Amino acid sequence: MKSKVSVLKTSPESVVEDIGRAMKMADYESFMPKHIPTILKVNISWHYYYPACSTTPWQLDGVASRMVKDGYKDLIPAQNRTVVVDPKLGAVNNHLTSVLKKHGLDFIYLYETDVEWIKYEPKAKMLVLDKVFKNGIEIPKILMDKNAFHLPTMKTHVFTTITGAMKNAFGGLLNENRHWTHAVIHETLVDLLKIQKEIHPGIFAVIDGTIAGEGAGPRAMIPHVKNYILASGDSVAIDAVSARMQGFNPLSIPFIRLAHESGLGCGDIREMEIVGEDINQIDFKFRTGDTFASRGQKAIYHGPLKPLERLLLRTNFVPWSYVASRAYHDLFWYRTIGRRRVRQIMKTEWGRLFARYG
Repeated sequence: MKSKVSVLKTSPESVVEDIGRAMKMADYESFMPKHIPTILKVNISWHYYYPACSTTPWQLDGVASRMVKDGYKDLIPAQNRTVVVDPKLGAVNNHLTSVLKKHGLDFIYLYETDVEWIKYEPKAKMLVLDKVFKNGIEIPKILMDKNAFHLPTMKTHVFTTITGAMKNAFGGLLNENRHWTHAVIHETLVDLLKIQKEIHPGIFAVIDGTIAGEGAGPRAMIPHVKNYILASGDSVAIDAVSARMQGFNPLSIPFIRLAHESGLGCGDIREMEIVGEDINQIDFKFRTGDTFASRGQKAIYHGPLKPLERLLLRTNFVPWSYVASRAYHDLFWYRTIGRRRVRQIMKTEWGRLFARYG
């Protein structure tokens, strides 16, 4: 049976209903058992609102509304943190808290002390995770035996070309030391999908492409209004379609190709069923980019500073990188470039919809 991905054009007036329609077109109920609690894995990539960066309020609203109507009763929004992003502040600034209040839901923050992390021994052969985390792979116990519903946005990424459903697990399954995997990030995403398939009875994703991000994602991007919603029960397939729409050859992106070759999903556009829009007519012609911060990181992970990786990122020297990243993104880039781009988007119909969720 072919993997199915739905692609819909949408508008601010109809987006909540269109998300539910995209889910139905991709047969989401066949992937998500109703008697099992569902983790709504949001993506908060910045504690500021920046278009295309984090899960949108209408995305969360559309998914929750459809699932409640269809009889799903135990929905658990969840998010971890990174060393440079405050997810609680991000939930407020991205207007997600108002959606949670509307649906009577409460966030689970996976880094808090009452969330138990357990050592997990994957049944599948790992490509890299067992080598990176030599003392054992730890995952949040609360994610075990629950459906996983991913809510990423459509955007490029400095390390993985594009980011979507597969990378969305990166911010949930691994702890704050997950930056240790950046040198082998593509293989890491494949390992995480293997683990997901072992611990989650159901996996589904809705990618928000209403505003898509081009450039040095996940934060320092150029936002473009594109008006698309994608949905699928195959994380590899939905990422492949997203990549193709953005202008990339999906199988040229290592994590998509590796997952496809490993039989974890379909990364070949020719071998899947795409319903809704004809993506052959869609090409955003996006390009990736780098920031001052990402160039430094790449020099450590893949360049001349590689011999110093352990010293710089796994010892007492680590805080320097956090300070440098926050200083660049929060104090310099957002204030000098990002804020102006946010104001431009806020003048659009999507910006006005975002404001209404505040």
